[in-house]
Parts: sequence; structure tokens; C-alpha cells
Amino acid sequence: MRSPRSSAPPTRAIEVRARLVPIVSTLIGSACALVPTVTLSPAWPPFGLLMLLGWRLLRPEMWPAWIGLPLGLADDLLTGQTLGTGMVTWTLCLLLIDLVEVRLLWRDYWQEWLLAAVAIAIGILGAWAIASWTGGATPVTLVEPQILTSILCFPFVGRLCALLDRWRLATGKIRASD
Repeated sequence: MRSPRSSAPPTRAIEVRARLVPIVSTLIGSACALVPTVTLSPAWPPFGLLMLLGWRLLRPEMWPAWIGLPLGLADDLLTGQTLGTGMVTWTLCLLLIDLVEVRLLWRDYWQEWLLAAVAIAIGILGAWAIASWTGGATPVTLVEPQILTSILCFPFVGRLCALLDRWRLATGKIRASD
């Protein structure tokens, strides 16, 4: 038999879980690039970027725009991109979302998907531009399948973020703004 929920304030462990789940899930998304796959072109979506966008669109009040700097640095270190690529592109994506959110009175599912699609395209094309600038000259058509698969995967990643958010706030009395 389950004990009734107490009205006691949340413990420190619950508060730590509420703060760490978004960060750890984004880092795990970046670590998906470590899965050994062999391809001729980049087709694997950047799950770290997708998780970042999923959390940002789900809980706009949770992360400021500067969170793209440390999480982008971790992504650069995990994925092997030129140092600063993730930092620049992720911060630009978050600033774009902040800019659009100020002008929108409300958002629905399609607007969020469109906003995420634009941010994904900017993130991947920005990473391609930085890689080209640093000596990795490849045609832009090489990253088009990655952009398409990333845009199509975003609803699933957004749903995963919602499930993780429900789990992280499930125990105790934690306000949704945390």
C-alpha cells in the first residue's frame, strides 16, 4: 500500500534532480555522437542541439540564453567539432528563440516546430560554415539530409523532454517555474 503524499517541502535531492535532469539529458544527447556509426555524409541528428531546443521551448523560463555557452562547449568536446562551434551556434539559436518569443503572444505546436526547424537549420548550417572556414571545405548539400532528419526527429525529442520534465517534477512540491 502506498503512503499518502506528504505536504512537506521538497528535499534537497529532489531540487537537485529538478535542476540537473535538463542539463544531463542535453549532455547525453550530445554524447549520442559517440555511438560508432559509419556514414559517408552527416545524417545523424545533433541530439544535443535537439534536446537543448526541446527544453528551451518546453520551459522558456528555465534557461537563459547564455546556457548555450557551457552546453555548447561540452558538445564541442564530445563531438570533436572545432572548439567554439557549439558555443556560437547554440547561443545564436537560443537568442533567435528569445527574439521570436518576445514578439509572439501565444505559440502552438506548429509554430514551435517551425521555430525549432529554423533554429536547427541555423545550428547545422552555422556548424558547416565554421567547419568550412577552418579547412573542412565540403558542399552544403552534404548537410541537407542531416537538417531534414533533425527537423523530423524534433517532435520525438520534444516529447522526450516533456516526459523527462514530468518525471523530474513528479515527487515533492516543486514549482513549474524551477
